[in-house]
Amino acid sequence: MQECAGRAYITRVGVGGQILYFNIGMRSFLERINGPQHETALRVFTVIVLAHWAEHLLQAYQIYGLGWRVPEARGALGYFFPALVSSELLHYGYALVMLAGLWILRPGFTGVDDRRWWTIALSIQFFHHFEHLLLQSQYLLGHNLFDRPVPTSLLQLWVPRVELHLFYNTIVFIPMVVAMYFHMFPPAEPARPTCTCAWHRRLSPAV
Repeated sequence: MQECAGRAYITRVGVGGQILYFNIGMRSFLERINGPQHETALRVFTVIVLAHWAEHLLQAYQIYGLGWRVPEARGALGYFFPALVSSELLHYGYALVMLAGLWILRPGFTGVDDRRWWTIALSIQFFHHFEHLLLQSQYLLGHNLFDRPVPTSLLQLWVPRVELHLFYNTIVFIPMVVAMYFHMFPPAEPARPTCTCAWHRRLSPAV
């Protein structure tokens, strides 16, 4: 009995220690990417955002430029890996990564204007992600909303899917660009730390 209790105690301490180390590591990671590595993190995130844009723009070109039927217009990755599109996994993954990136990188926007516009983009992306979550859930459950033949999001009841998600990406991207502008060219604000992203960072100390 004593041996079993000792093992259980060690197990509890071990799990607690792992959680503690994970929390410390995550806090350190967030401090780095919102501090000295904020510029690098934003560059990586921007590449992901542009790749998402490329998928949607290529899909639109396949439909309107090449005359392909909508089910056949799957973008770049979907052309070579059709299951990524038919399973809703590709665009849900993009939506989830964009939501996570907007949330994780938000603390690095320390000014009034850049934080405001970045938060607007985050708020819109939250709803965009919810729409993709609906699509992914319908695929996984094998049941489509409103007895539609394909997975359908809420606003898709009134707006065709391709055009709708081009619109979503546009209204998320615009406030992101505005936020990055104010972040790279920050107005003079008292007691505001200067991020490494700022173009005039050599004139003042970085975070």
